[in-house]
Formats: sequence, C-alpha cells, structure tokens
Amino acid sequence: MDKHSFDIRLKHLFEQYRLLINRQNIQQKNGNGIYDRYEFPVLTRNHAPVFWLYDLNYETNPHLMTRLGINTTFNAGAIKLNGRYFMIARVEGFDVKSFFAVAESPDGINFWKFWDRPIVMPVTEDPEKNVYDIRLTLHEDGWIYGLFCAERKDQSNPEDSSAALASCGIARTKDLKSWERLPDLKSSAVQQRNCVLHPEFVNGKYMIYTRPQKSFIETGDSGICAGFTYSMEEPSVENEIMVDPRMYHTVKEVKNGQGPAPLKTPIGWLHLAHGVRRTAAGLRYTLYLFLTDLHEPWRVTKRPGGHFIEPLEDERIGDVSNVVFSSGWIHDDNGTVFIYYASSDTRMHVATTTIEKIVDYVLNTPEDPGRTQLCAVQREDLILQNLEILKKHYPTIRY
Repeated sequence: MDKHSFDIRLKHLFEQYRLLINRQNIQQKNGNGIYDRYEFPVLTRNHAPVFWLYDLNYETNPHLMTRLGINTTFNAGAIKLNGRYFMIARVEGFDVKSFFAVAESPDGINFWKFWDRPIVMPVTEDPEKNVYDIRLTLHEDGWIYGLFCAERKDQSNPEDSSAALASCGIARTKDLKSWERLPDLKSSAVQQRNCVLHPEFVNGKYMIYTRPQKSFIETGDSGICAGFTYSMEEPSVENEIMVDPRMYHTVKEVKNGQGPAPLKTPIGWLHLAHGVRRTAAGLRYTLYLFLTDLHEPWRVTKRPGGHFIEPLEDERIGDVSNVVFSSGWIHDDNGTVFIYYASSDTRMHVATTTIEKIVDYVLNTPEDPGRTQLCAVQREDLILQNLEILKKHYPTIRY
C-alpha cells in the first residue's frame, strides 16, 4: 500500500469510528413495563479507538494491519461522577488477556467513548495472569473501590494448562485515573468470585458479598454469601453468611453471584444478581432481583420468582452464548435506573427503568412456589382474576 492509500484508509477508519460513537440509540417499543431495552449495544469491540488497534506509523506498518486486536468488551462496572456516566469494561484482546478501560457518556445511554488510555492496574507481589469483571462501589468512607476477579495459574496442578485459581482483587481510587492496589481478599475458601463491596459500614465493619468456591469453575454448595472485615488495607473475612443460596430447578440451580453493589431504598437494599441453569444447549445465564433488610443487608426479605432480564435475539450470540451478566447499574437523582448488562460475553447493553418500578416488581411479583403444580395454581389464580376484570371492565376486548 502506498502512502496515499494508507492515509485514505486511515482517515476512513477514524470516520467510521466517529459515526459509531456519535450514533443516537433508540428505545425499543413494546417493552414489558418493567424496563426498556435499546436498539444498539452501548459498547462493542468497534468502540475501541483506532490507535488501540493499529500501528499508525507508515514505515513500520505500511499495510495498516491490525497489530493488537480487540475481541470483546463486556462485564462492566458502572458509576456516576460529577454529572457524567462511566463504565469500566472488561476489554479482551486477541491474546485472551483482559484489561480494564474507562468509557464515558454524557447521559448514560448515548455517545459512549473510551478514554484514550486503558487502566494499567497495579499488581500485588504475586501478579495475576488475568483480571476481569470489576464491580465499583462508592463507599461511605469516601473511596471508590473496585473489586474484581484476579486469576492466576494453579501451581499445584502444573500439567493442566487450564487449572486456575480465582481470588478477589481489590483496588481503590478517587477519580478512576489513579488506582491504589490493596491486598487480595483473604478467606477460608479455596477460591472467590463475584465479590462486591457493600456501600455502607455494617456494625462498624466493611461488608463484602462473596461466593466461596471449591474449584475454579464449580461452586460446590455455595451461593451469594457475605463476610465482614475491619480493614480494606488488610481485608480478611471469616464465617461467611449465606445470603442467597442456589436452588434446584430454578434460574440459579447451577450457580449464582451478586451483580453490582445493591441500591439503597426506604424498604431495603435492592440486589441484582445472575443465576445459571443447565439446559440441553449448555448453561443459560439470566439476571434476577431480590431485596434485603435495610439494617441487616445479609437477610433476604423478598425473592420475586424467575428471571428479570434474559438474553434475547442477537444477545444470545457471542463468545459464550445464551448469557446476560451485569456488574454495574446507576441510580440517578431523578429516580432513573440504568442497568448495564453484557450479552454472551461479547458486548455491553443498557436497560432503563425507575426505582419505583423496581420496587413494585420486587414487592408484588410472586415468589417461586417451588413445585410445578403450585406454579400452575399460581398462574390459574392470575388468569381467573384477569378474566373477571376483562368481563366487568373491558367487555369489548376480544380474547
């Protein structure tokens, strides 16, 4: 490629990038009344700046080849600061290593753009092979904490190239730019995943939602748990309390994990979590909600049955298909809630709702009664009630 052609192609790459990040998103019609989805993902691999991918020096890259490719952008933590909306996404390169990168939007839905440079997260004395799935918490101590999975090779099984150890990595910041790395969380569990810091002190301690595991993939008899530590500089939890266990023949029968930090409301703490069940096509990840007590946030008070968000249409296709996963949501001052979720470990989406709607959903959606006969009775009761309403108030509606 001559220099003129090189310059033309380079200009085209930047033009395509600008068209993408300036595209207005469109709210989908015919929602479910609980939340609204949007037509386009808010972060994809194409949102990566051109200068992340290419060597732009004609002398060293005359064919303008991709040098460092981006595979996926997903599982982002989220926070609002100084009137701006931020996600810290898990960005995976062609080398299957993940790094964190900050993306910013003026309104939480449109014009998402990555900062020019990724986060180069400081490491501990035992540097991890990979980091991912950060959850952000603005704690009442004044720090923004990021808790993430720090993955290392399992040195006790050197012959198995996939044998790994997962621990809870911890870092903190005030501005999303300068990060202080803290020691990994210590606990009695062999491994930890999906750890999330509670936003407030509980009885003078930091509370961390955990999921203790016996192995890297299998969760054993675990579920969403809670532990307490006096210090984030030397974080250590003992005697983890079970908050939300797995349950046979439900959306969380195989495993479950806390999503982002819970949202505080007058009636309690709203939790968004992921649940996994086994199907003939493989594992299916969905999102569900539950509520915990305002003063004892480890105690569940409401469990609406079934899933809250599921993968639909194109969301079902990707690196790990049939998956939705959330590490971040934002409760805005006007009551709007932005739910940021990844689909199939590939891209980020947003759904919008309100605190009022979520509270209604959690309080008034029936709990899973546990058996198929009782589920049928539950639905029959709703149908009979609705038929009476239709007959009395809407006699002209045909059904």
